[in-house]
Order: sequence, then structure tokens, then C-alpha cells
Amino acid sequence: MSQKTLYDKVWESHTVDTLPTGQTQLFIGLHLIHEVTSPQAFAMMREQGLKLAFPERTFATADHIIPTDMLERPFQDPQAEEMMRAIEKNTKDYGIPFYGIGSDHQGIVHVIGPQLGLTQPGMTLACGDSHTATHGAFGTLAFGIGTTQVRDVLATQCLAMDKLKVRRINVSGPLSPGSYAKDVILSIIRHLGVGGGKGYVYEYGGSAIDAMTMDERMTICNMSIEGGALCGYVNPDGTTFDYLRGRAFAPQGEAFGRAIQYWRSTASSNDAVYDDVVEIDGSAIEPTVTWGINPGHGIGISEKLPQPEELADPAGARRAYEHMGFEPGKPVLGIPIDVAFVGSCTNSRISDLRAAASVVKGRHVNPRVRAIVVPGSQEVKLQAEKEGLDQIFSDAGFEWRSAGCSMCLAMNPDQLRGREISASSSNRNFIGRQGSPEGRTILMSPAMVAAAAINGKVSDVREYL
Repeated sequence: MSQKTLYDKVWESHTVDTLPTGQTQLFIGLHLIHEVTSPQAFAMMREQGLKLAFPERTFATADHIIPTDMLERPFQDPQAEEMMRAIEKNTKDYGIPFYGIGSDHQGIVHVIGPQLGLTQPGMTLACGDSHTATHGAFGTLAFGIGTTQVRDVLATQCLAMDKLKVRRINVSGPLSPGSYAKDVILSIIRHLGVGGGKGYVYEYGGSAIDAMTMDERMTICNMSIEGGALCGYVNPDGTTFDYLRGRAFAPQGEAFGRAIQYWRSTASSNDAVYDDVVEIDGSAIEPTVTWGINPGHGIGISEKLPQPEELADPAGARRAYEHMGFEPGKPVLGIPIDVAFVGSCTNSRISDLRAAASVVKGRHVNPRVRAIVVPGSQEVKLQAEKEGLDQIFSDAGFEWRSAGCSMCLAMNPDQLRGREISASSSNRNFIGRQGSPEGRTILMSPAMVAAAAINGKVSDVREYL
């Protein structure tokens, strides 16, 4: 088993007890909640007469179901309105800070946590959302949990968990122009498979990861779950500390210096032992897109669609081709699209919007493409507007929206229609994920989405650089 990794250190420092089942009772330092997975948890709390254990360790936002165009209440969707009213009541009754509509801090839960400085190295973090691994970019053990576990954390601030193995993934060499963090994680998942991380935590490192910004590291960690890993993380370093300095909930003044000393101590030791080590040549990664119905169906933009027999799951590949309507052996380049979506907890931060805007500036969206940009938070939205990015997108024919999850999972009005094909910067291309059971999703980086929107087809962003 692994030894002296960040995972081992943080796990041990947060262990409360070993349960009769053999599981660890793990203390959770920070609990983030939103409007979709919390109503049932609070209902269970009331039914069982439970109190909130640590109100100061829980923070709430609204992101999944809120519309990104018209925010008038009540919402047109009765179920969305019901969930919004529930979280408003629950956070008020239990004294939980809530960043709802009208708050300058409202946004996607995995965007606002880091933005506010709530997410910090060496802590354990839980949220009722599968992409909670995003916070691992800070050297945090961040777990996506179910509704019953949301109740458990509210009531006890603990989770019962099995310890996992640790796989170190080294991505070395400089990335080529046009290749972004999204291309890196899609390549990792393609290489290891959507089930490759089962039973593992992923530790990302190597010179390519070390050189990444915090936004880029969050993109990498965000999609750990798509590779089958419960969580993924990057060891904290100077880039991490510089990002956190001065943020609202980060330590201030001399306390920040003391915090850095602790944060450094949580990083994996030089003599750490891993259960597995994987080497990835970052310089060989080109702009990458998906062609099928899971994130492991990835391909470089210059490649041709694979034959089912070449893949580990030929039957799954044939199902994917049947749904997508693509033909093996054909180029992925040039596949027509109907919708272009820049957003989601994977790629909705200011650097993502800048990358997309740099491609569309002075150009125009193909007339048959419906294109939208959804910032990850109100803070990102305001920053983008300050820089004039909203005008660049609007001039190019994109719709500029308010903050939310939007078309990533389509629990809101932003949905595909019929057999539309979406070029999407989100994280999942499952059948029905973007709102239509017949809809088709091609995952790619925000810059690649922008290029596809301009051309009306899957394109190589390197032509614009």
C-alpha cells in the first residue's frame, strides 16, 4: 500500500476511528451543498431530529437547476422552484451561509469554493456532486457523495469510508500549442479507461502539471471521476499558495505564512511509495475530442475514428457508433455541429473564457450553430465583462449568460433538441446528458468549442493560433 503520499497524510490526520466494518470514520473539514442533493438530506435530518454538527463548516450555493437567461421567480420549472425554495428555507433554518440568486458569490459549487478561499490544502472536503474532485487541485482530499452521506456529514461531520490505493500519474514535457488541460485529462482517461481508476486515488504530477495554473489543475482533477477514480489531487506548491493569498476565507497576515508551512508538510514526501505509477508524454498530446458515449472514447484531432475491434470494449464502441451516427475509419475533423457550449465546472473559469474569446474575436459563429457561454460564477462573469469578453462573444454571435451549470447536465432550460450534436467544454458525453435522449455530445476544450462554433464543424484550434 502507498506510504507518505498526501493521501496517506491527510487521511491519517483526519481519521477519527476505525469502525467495526473495517471502514475509517473520516472527519470532513469542509462541506459544500447545493439545491439538488440537499433537500432530501435535510428532510432526513428533520425526520430523525438531528442537529447540524458544525454549521461553520458548511456552505451552500445554487447552480444546477437555475436558469442562466431569465432569473425571475418563480421559475418556469415547478420542480426547480421547489428545490430553490427548499435550499433557501434549509439554509435559513440551520444557519448556513447561502450564495443564492442575487449574491455576488453565486455560482457553480466547484468554482466558488476555490474562488472564496474555502478550499485549502491538507483538508478533507465533501459535496453531493460527483465532480467534487475538482478541489483536489489544491492538495485537498475531495469526495463526491450521495444524498444519504450528505445527511451524515450534516449531522456528524464525518463519513465512513474505505481507504483506497494511490496511483501517481506523471505528465511530462511541455504541452504543444493548442493543447490545454482538457486535452491532457481526456488523453489520460483514453489511456487508462473510464474504469481504470476504480479503487484508486489519482495523484497528478510531472513537469506539465507543475507548470499549470490553478484553473488548469482544477480541470484535470475535475474529471478524475470520469476515469473511475473517487478523487484526484495535485500536491500544493507556490502556485497554490499564490492563488489563495488574500482570498476571503484564506488565512490572513502572519497566519497565512504559518498555513503555508502546514500546507507544504501535507505534500507527498520525496520517498513516498505509490501503488502504481503511470508515465504520460505531455508533448505528444494534441487537441483531443470524444467521438462516443463516454469520456474514454477520445481521439486526437488528426486521427481517424477507431475500428471497434481495436478497442477494449468493441460492443460498447458499436453502441456508441450507433448512437452518434459516425462511421469508423472516417476523420473526426469536419464532423458538423449544431450547438456550441462553453461552461461547466470543468471549463467555466476566467482563463477558459479568455481562451475561447481569443479564438472568436473578430469572427462570427456559423449561422446554423446555436452558441452559448456560461460563466462559472458571478465573480467570473463580472471579471469577463470588465475585460470586455462578453462583448467579444456577443459580437461573434454567442449568447452571454448568467452563472450556473447550464447545458452540462441540462437540469435547467439549457438543453439539446432532438438529434443535435453539441461541441461542449463539459465533462460527460453520456446518452441524454445534455437534455435530449437523442442528443449527441462531443467533449473538447473551450478553445476547440470556439473553433467548432466558428466553422460549424469539429475543427483544429491550432489553425487559429
